[in-house]
Amino acid sequence: MKLAGFPPIGDARTHTLILGSFPGVASLVATQYYAHPRNQFWRLVGAAIGEPLHEMAYDARIERLLEHGIGLWDVLAACEREGSLDTAIRHASPNDFAAFHTRFPMLRKVCFNGKTSGKFAPVLAAAGYATLILPSSSAANAILSFDQKLRVWRDILTHDESDQARIG
Repeated sequence: MKLAGFPPIGDARTHTLILGSFPGVASLVATQYYAHPRNQFWRLVGAAIGEPLHEMAYDARIERLLEHGIGLWDVLAACEREGSLDTAIRHASPNDFAAFHTRFPMLRKVCFNGKTSGKFAPVLAAAGYATLILPSSSAANAILSFDQKLRVWRDILTHDESDQARIG
């Protein structure tokens, strides 16, 4: 069955975009990004920006992300998949990355939530964006502890000289 992803969340102030691969079953049912209760996304990004996002209602989480200049989207617009694992994705269609500049004029950095979405990092780096591949927030990524993941997730909002070199 062909599944459709969500529209991007962001606005004219969005300077950092976090891209997942494709919403899992719980997210598709709830029509919310990172809805599975065991997914650590909201705890990780909340800790990175100093906000208790995981304790907030979904709309408040989104509002706080936008206030910090962070947007959300997925690398895939549609795919076929049984279950929620990225390894089960088939016949995928990517989102329109060429529209980033128009949709997010302040965008400078694109972060990828996991290795599957991270496969698109070279494309966006070549387009001039700073990129960062994050350890997946998925409960299926149990190799790293929350604290180990958080060490990398804290870099979401850092802009070092190598980032500046990549964004021109």
